[in-house]
Amino acid sequence: MQSQSLSRELALLVLGQCPERVDHPPDLSLDTLLQKALDSLMQHWTEVLDCCAGDLEKAQQHLLESELKDGPSSDQSSVRASLQLSLTGAEQVLNGLSASLELPRLLALSNQDQVRREAMQRVTFVLKKRKAIDQLLDGVMEGWRLTRLPRIDRDILRLAVIDLSELNTPAAVACNEAVELAHRFSDEQGRKMINGVLRRLQNAPSLVLS
Repeated sequence: MQSQSLSRELALLVLGQCPERVDHPPDLSLDTLLQKALDSLMQHWTEVLDCCAGDLEKAQQHLLESELKDGPSSDQSSVRASLQLSLTGAEQVLNGLSASLELPRLLALSNQDQVRREAMQRVTFVLKKRKAIDQLLDGVMEGWRLTRLPRIDRDILRLAVIDLSELNTPAAVACNEAVELAHRFSDEQGRKMINGVLRRLQNAPSLVLS
């Protein structure tokens, strides 16, 4: 993983540990923040797995009920819906666990001074300019508000804005990196939303932040 890609991922994880409306990083070491991020991720994936188990139980119950009925059953659609929810959740868990399992490696690699500096630079930019960033993103949301997105999706988009407006990252690179983060940490709906916002963001008249 290139150092800038690594610094983006570290920045994303650190941002998740920063309360909204705070304009400076917590007074904790990077290692501590990343460990807290890992704990939060593992708790989240445990909750998603519990939901998957519930969907599978519903599908099993629908199957049992359909077997007790004579003639054609309309429960097949319910079974398919429950199975689809479970499969979608399982896919999300696998993607998330893959990202989570990478975190120990990130913790080791983050000992590189350059990666640490770049990660915290991105975090500081986002926190200090978050109001202007959010206003810019709200302007290209087309009927949505940024606050309606999950926190992880908001932070992926905020980091993309920083890449484009403050770090002079080529648009194609900034968007590709944001999409990669979405694939690692978001779900299908989040990835679609992020893709759409990024396309409109590239066509925004101005990316200058006050």
